[in-house]
Formats: sequence, structure tokens, C-alpha cells
Amino acid sequence: MDIILVSDKLAKARTITVSLPQLALLGLAGIGSIIALTTALNFVALRYAADQKLPYVQRMLGLVRLDESQRADSYMRQNLNAIAVQLGQMQAELLRLDTLGERLAKLAGFRPQELMFGQTPGRGGAVSSSLPSQDLSLGDVSQQLDMLTRQVEDRGDKLGMLDSLMTLDSARKKLVPSMPPVRAAWHSSSYGWRIDPFTGQRAFHEGIDFMAEFGTPIHAAAGGVVVYSDFHPQYGNMVEIDHGNDLVSRYAHASKRLVKAGEVVLSGAKIAEVGRTGRATGTHLHFEVRQRGAPQNPTQFLRQAR
Repeated sequence: MDIILVSDKLAKARTITVSLPQLALLGLAGIGSIIALTTALNFVALRYAADQKLPYVQRMLGLVRLDESQRADSYMRQNLNAIAVQLGQMQAELLRLDTLGERLAKLAGFRPQELMFGQTPGRGGAVSSSLPSQDLSLGDVSQQLDMLTRQVEDRGDKLGMLDSLMTLDSARKKLVPSMPPVRAAWHSSSYGWRIDPFTGQRAFHEGIDFMAEFGTPIHAAAGGVVVYSDFHPQYGNMVEIDHGNDLVSRYAHASKRLVKAGEVVLSGAKIAEVGRTGRATGTHLHFEVRQRGAPQNPTQFLRQAR
């Protein structure tokens, strides 16, 4: 592009040649100058117009503040919704932990009332005189909630594992013949060596004789499967229950048998009635516990019920 300059002060006309790159730079410089000038004018206008409280400017500033306030409210609402979701999850988890705690308390022999499940723990203390109190920010609250959520989930997993172990242990104990088979005040004969009442010789007694009246209910000392229910030449009417783990309990000299072989009985179920059938001098219950076929002292099992 050629630019011709004509002036009275010039002896002759002058020609200036401008290339396209130079023209582009001039254009950009002009646009930049316009933008800078506009920005400066806006800044000055808004700065002083705000002090002058011009209606138009005040409306513009009000709209800007309203937009910022709405964005802040939206951000706060989103965070509060997220916190509310976390609180709901924690409430559900705490309810599950309360239920689990009550069950564990019962398995451990405590009353749930003693541990005060479902009540707010008592907390207190004087206001610190050495360090000032601090307000929590929204970020601090979210961080604390995240940490508490992880801790509650961890405690829930551990209590669930403990519940499984205690339930399994409780089930195993129910299969150990630890419940007294009859309500009797005393034994007429204990486990071990004694003088046989029929021969007068020293003989080993493989069980315990419970003194009880004729017809007194006989209960299963633990749950299991009835493996024998018949008349035996020496034991008379006899019932045997297999409790698993190679443990078998034997109930002899009954007047009546109330279960059959193959039946599954629960701990404490009535299985027979006291009598004097078989080799017996009077009405009583002969009770034995055998492990792998060998007689064991029933007292060591009955003590576990105490």
C-alpha cells in the first residue's frame, strides 16, 4: 500500500509504502489502544460512579452482587446436601451398630441397659483458659465427617466379625452338655470309684446319680441328635444324644422315654422321665458324658453353665 503526502511545506509530494505486516501491526495497535482506553474509562466510571451513587451504576452493581450471592448460595447448598447425605449414612450405620451392640451385650452376659445404647454419651468440661476456641469452616466439617464415616465403617466391620465369632462360640456352647438334666438337690453317687450297691465290691462309677422323684422330667443337657432310645439290660430305659465333637450324653433308668432315635432335640428339651428301670436300687437318673466313647466326669461340663 502506498500513502502519498502532499503539503505546502514540502517541496514535492512524498510517498510512503506500507506492507501488509506493517498494516496488520498498526491495526492491532489501534485495537489495543481502544480496548485499553475503554477499560480505563470503565474503571474510572465505576470507581467514581459508585461513590456518586448513580442509579444505573447502582443497578449494575446490584446485579453483580446478586449473581455472586446466588453462586455462593448454590455452592453452600450443594455442600450442605452432601453433608446431609453423609449424616444420613452415619445415622443408618449407628442404628446398625446399636442393634449389633445390644446383641453382643446379651451374648457377653450384659444387659443392654447397662451400656446405655441409643443414649447420648455424657461429655463436659470447663472452657479452656489457655487456648481460644475456633470456629469450624465448611471444609473442616466435611473433613471431620469423612473421618468419622471411615471410623464408623471400620468399627462396624470389626463388631460384625466379633458378632460372628461370639455367635459361633455361643452355638458351640449350646452343643456342650452343660445344662443339669434334672432339678435335683443332691447326688446319691458321684463320678469315680465307689462301693457297688449290688456286689459290695470296689467299682468305677462312670456317671452321676441324681436323686429325683418318680416321673420327674429329664431334659437334654445340650442340643443334638438322639442316637439311642431303647431298653438296656443294665441301664433300663436309656436315651443317648450325640452333640457333635465326639460328645455323647447318656440318660439311664428312666420310667418313660419321650424321644426316638434320629430326632433332633434342643438344649433343655424334655426327653424322658425319672424311674428305676434296669440295674437300680431306687428312683434316680444316671447321667453320663462320653467323649470318643470314653467316660468323662459330667461335673466338668455342668460347671460351664454357672
